Amino acid sequence: MIKKLRLGTGLLVGGLLTSALTALFYLGRQAAGLPFVPFELFDWMARVLPGPLITFGIDLMIDTLRLLGISVVDTAKTAERAMAILQFVAGGAVAGAIFFALARWRQARPDWRVGLLAGAIFGLPAIIISLTMTGSEVNPIVILLWLGTLLLIWGATLGWAFTRLARAEAQAAAVSTPAADVPAEEEAPAAAEPVTATAETSTVEKLDRRQFLIRFGAATATITVVSGGLATVLASAEERRRQQAVEQAAAQATRQPGAPTPTPLPNANAEVMPVPGTRSEITPVEEHYQVFIQTEPTVIDGSEWVLPITGLVNNPLMLSIDDLRNNYERRDQFVTLSCISGRIGTSLISTTLWSGASVQEVLADVGVQDAARYLHITSGDGFYETVDLELINQDERIMFAYAWDDQPIPVDHGYPLRIWIPDRYGMKQPKWITGIEVIDEYREGYWVERSWDRVARVKSTSVIDTVAVDQIIEREGQRLVPVGGIAFAGDRGISKVEVRVDGGSWQEARLRQPLSGTTWVLWRYEWPFQEGDHTFEVRCYEGDGTLQILESSGARPDGATGIHSYEADL
Repeated sequence: MIKKLRLGTGLLVGGLLTSALTALFYLGRQAAGLPFVPFELFDWMARVLPGPLITFGIDLMIDTLRLLGISVVDTAKTAERAMAILQFVAGGAVAGAIFFALARWRQARPDWRVGLLAGAIFGLPAIIISLTMTGSEVNPIVILLWLGTLLLIWGATLGWAFTRLARAEAQAAAVSTPAADVPAEEEAPAAAEPVTATAETSTVEKLDRRQFLIRFGAATATITVVSGGLATVLASAEERRRQQAVEQAAAQATRQPGAPTPTPLPNANAEVMPVPGTRSEITPVEEHYQVFIQTEPTVIDGSEWVLPITGLVNNPLMLSIDDLRNNYERRDQFVTLSCISGRIGTSLISTTLWSGASVQEVLADVGVQDAARYLHITSGDGFYETVDLELINQDERIMFAYAWDDQPIPVDHGYPLRIWIPDRYGMKQPKWITGIEVIDEYREGYWVERSWDRVARVKSTSVIDTVAVDQIIEREGQRLVPVGGIAFAGDRGISKVEVRVDGGSWQEARLRQPLSGTTWVLWRYEWPFQEGDHTFEVRCYEGDGTLQILESSGARPDGATGIHSYEADL
């Protein structure tokens, strides 16, 4: 009789086992570059699930972070990785519950061989997907042996745990059964222990089950903590090594003859000063927002990387990063980049100095044929996008970028190469570029296939960053509260920003000279102080006087619109 082994016990056992399994996978990842199954499964699901479902998940995560007051820029990737791990552990817990339910239904006590079968059934899809998705350079046979061994051990342990718990339950049930209910052929001999000991024995067996689960939990927790801790140490060491490699590459680039000195800010003497609390005019590179389709950034060895440009060209090329740096005039451009999935008031927007080679000049060397219409760009993380050649031919600013703030583009942001296209959201601008094919027919990009806009032109937006109540200005007997923020309209510029308070009339703010025609504009408004709770709103006009879209709409499919508001208690 094992009917009392409930689904909750299977969930618990499966979850504990899978937590330990996850930690071992993580240790394998950090120690030997083996696949980390939770991330591989999560990335695979992001590729195969319908676009609206993926977008719903992204929206839910962002909205939850915003609701909790958590920075999307700082925590979005961490939250995504946590989701991947929780998803895997939850899957293992459900698998444990199903195993327990089936065994209970069949009134069976599966031995370790049945557990091995369960591990194979649970693990086979994980192994296949991991082999398909991983970027690991480890021999696939080694990967297969590693993943297969751990998953089979997971299954065998699950079967053993069920058998151990079922035996304890059966013993408890046997000693608690009244003598009258025992069939004659199974009656105990006269010398058997009296039935009066039944309650005490049952209690002992129940305690045995409880002790087993406690010890089982302690053992799996120990494996989880020790393996996870060791992996974290290895991960920190690897991150330091990676950073040192990037710094060495930066130093090498700096030592090259003719290497440029850091570019001074072109608006250093601008009259209008930012309000304290407004975001930095230049985003520190380490704070630049990150969005990419995998749970972890793609790591490419720049010393071995080459860019093949093939397709409808007369002179196919294989360009190294040094070829791009040395054979083409360097272009520098202060750029604001924004994410199409950002809400009104988004933090998924950043500004820095981009440097690279003109795409027009590179294509001139490959000799684009008359039939060519598009560039199809592929990336190391599996991303892909199509860029119209007509757009490139009309805009010499479009560049293959290899540096930010005079340093190689960070690994997390697309090292060694990414493309920049003015007036477009980030979804149209691949990073970790690994190949370019010149083609004659349009192919939908990664996010376009998932129902996002084909053009993805930046929508003009304005944001209130701060109402600086601690920076009140005394002027001509009046107390003024500085209010500040940003406005951005792609490469179309900003001609005017207006602020209103509590639904009153719109008042014009002062604009700081922007870093370039492709960056945000910082604005400043000084509001006559009044005590109480107030609502501030902002709107902007593009360079030609076009008012930003005031109606509220979500980010999907072509970018959010609406007025940003800010509540302040003065």
